[in-house]
Amino acid sequence: MGSTHETVTNNEISDLSTATSQVNLADKVKELQISSSLSDLQTDEQRRVLDTIAEVRKCGLDSVLSLPQIVVCGQQSSGKSSVLEALTEISFPRSDNKCTRFASEIILRRGTSNTLTIKVLPDENRPTNEKMAINIFQESIDDFSDLPRVMAMATDLMGIDRQGSNSEASAFARDVLRIEIEGPDRPQLTLVDIPGLIETVTKGVTQSDIDIVNEITDSYITQPRTICLAVIPALGDYATQRILTKVREVDPQGERTLGVITKPDRLDNGSVHEQDYINLAKNEDVFLQLGWHVIKNRVFKEEHFSLLERNQSEKTFFRTSKFNQLPGDTVGIENLRSRLSALLFEHVKRELPNLRGDLNAVLKIAQDELVSMGDSRSDANECRTYLSRICLDSYQTCKGGINGHYEGPFFAMTNRKEQFSRTSEVAIRRIRAQIQKQNSNFNEAMRTTGHKFDFPKDEKSYQKPFKAKATEFKEHSIPAPIQISREKALEWVEEVFDHTRGKELAGTFNPLLIGELFWEQSSKWEAFAKQHVEQVALSCEQFLGYVLSDNCPKDVKTVFWSSHVEDSLHRRHTNAYKELQKLIDDIKEHPINYNHYFTDTINKLHKDRCKGSITETIQNAYEVADGDQIDTDQLTNDIMPEVDPNMKNVSCNAALDSVYAIYKVMLKIFVSNVTTQVVERHIVRHLEDILSPLKITAMGDGQIELIAKENPATHRQRAFLQERIAKLQKGNGIFRNIMGSV
Repeated sequence: MGSTHETVTNNEISDLSTATSQVNLADKVKELQISSSLSDLQTDEQRRVLDTIAEVRKCGLDSVLSLPQIVVCGQQSSGKSSVLEALTEISFPRSDNKCTRFASEIILRRGTSNTLTIKVLPDENRPTNEKMAINIFQESIDDFSDLPRVMAMATDLMGIDRQGSNSEASAFARDVLRIEIEGPDRPQLTLVDIPGLIETVTKGVTQSDIDIVNEITDSYITQPRTICLAVIPALGDYATQRILTKVREVDPQGERTLGVITKPDRLDNGSVHEQDYINLAKNEDVFLQLGWHVIKNRVFKEEHFSLLERNQSEKTFFRTSKFNQLPGDTVGIENLRSRLSALLFEHVKRELPNLRGDLNAVLKIAQDELVSMGDSRSDANECRTYLSRICLDSYQTCKGGINGHYEGPFFAMTNRKEQFSRTSEVAIRRIRAQIQKQNSNFNEAMRTTGHKFDFPKDEKSYQKPFKAKATEFKEHSIPAPIQISREKALEWVEEVFDHTRGKELAGTFNPLLIGELFWEQSSKWEAFAKQHVEQVALSCEQFLGYVLSDNCPKDVKTVFWSSHVEDSLHRRHTNAYKELQKLIDDIKEHPINYNHYFTDTINKLHKDRCKGSITETIQNAYEVADGDQIDTDQLTNDIMPEVDPNMKNVSCNAALDSVYAIYKVMLKIFVSNVTTQVVERHIVRHLEDILSPLKITAMGDGQIELIAKENPATHRQRAFLQERIAKLQKGNGIFRNIMGSV
């Protein structure tokens, strides 16, 4: 993971498979125990606050939330892995020909005993079978001598070419090596070492490798709660170091970036470059709010130095070089720990409220998603209980809508400005109001446009231009009434009259004449009625759809609808059309009437005509009389006009009045029958029974599971959400405990 020396080839850290430790076993065991200097990293208060983050991370929430962490980043061969090793005082296996090939998270935790556990977190884009194999991998050791072997196993598991001989293997991996180190005196701290940025394509390094490294770097430094340790080697012009550009892009004010200058001993004493780096360390050039820090790496001849010897060499350098002009707290690894101690503590304490807010937001989202999935449905019993509850809730909602009892959130008027139309969702949800409106529209459309001919009551009546009342009833291709005069209407009657002559006396007409005239005048009723039934049936179907959508997830609704609801609706619609056909067949028979409204209408026609005739006659009589006297003979002659000698005209006028009257009677009956016997009886009434819980009791286990059992994807999603919620709730409890004391 981390080379702690500088080689002639400028490679950074070890090959994890062929490495051999350069210290003896006793030293390795000793280095598994933290040195006293590392305790400076945290005070008791700081440790308590950072324990909170460690516990939250232990819950597995680092994949859900952006948790505070320290990321050591920089270009290849910048010495960043050496910084990490010196900072943690943990030696890792190393070799001279390999750089960091993946991100490594070092998690220090407090524990009852000294242990080291290695895991690999698979890249989310890996196939499921590969992720499962990687997730299984976990190795724990209590002796550093086993570390090279375990890390080699992890590297092979990622598919990385450790020997440089496999052209099909990857040079870098998006997987994450997680090293968890526990001990009774260890601080709670997470440090991350990521692959060094690569400048150009070279032998053994492709453009794809460069892209992967950039992607890994960006994924860490863009996290808002990451403290970036931007490592800059004191070699060449620091302005060319691309890591500076990257951190300034994600942290323009330098609020969470601490610059670290490595390899200061490589600078020529008294050179311009040396002074440039001293000025940089003073924060005089590239300004960072967190400032800069300088540390000295082990050189090649010091690779056998223990960590204590390495620290002593560093102290000697800063005491004797020109870097001694820098403030003492900005140089040396021990001072870096102290700076990180205060920095990390303040950073975490400041982020705690926001972090808890983010946690609660993610928790709410996960809980809502789980609620939307409904109860668990893994076997027939759970499925039956689940479906019964859905049907009970849906049944009650549906019954309330049919009865016009609009109580509960389902019927809420979320947008009162929305037009209450046949297609609006709020209108469909209030289904009884929708049906009432559609019935009224049907009645109005039938009254104003349901007849074939539109003619005046008598030859003296003023016939207004046809103008039907605007409704939502869509007539589609049904033609509007034909406007004709009284004279043309009589010609229509006369034509039919000639074809229906029987043995009736002159001046009368065959009763069958009224039937034929009525059939033609009501010829559009069937089309109007079928369209009305279709519209109401569609509204009821949409209503059930909204009911189920509000009470069960989409996958359950889809299967339940196709296997149960669809057939029930089809049967109801079929029965409705059968009933409607009976009504259509009835009006195609000769009209039978016992309603006095028929004779009342004819009498009213005659009365209106007589009233008009008498009024006109009296006015004429006054005009021809002298003074105030009325010419009674003239009045009598005018009131009692001569009988029309054309008996056919008499018959046709009487027939036209009769068909006008019987049409009005039958229209009222037909509209009433369609709305009650067809729409109400077969489409609307007991619509809620389709969703009755009693239907579920009659279903077999196989049918129940077919409808409600979770598919594998849904089952996995439920398990994922349940696990996430458990972690978030545990994390929330941890935050709740710490917030009151910080």
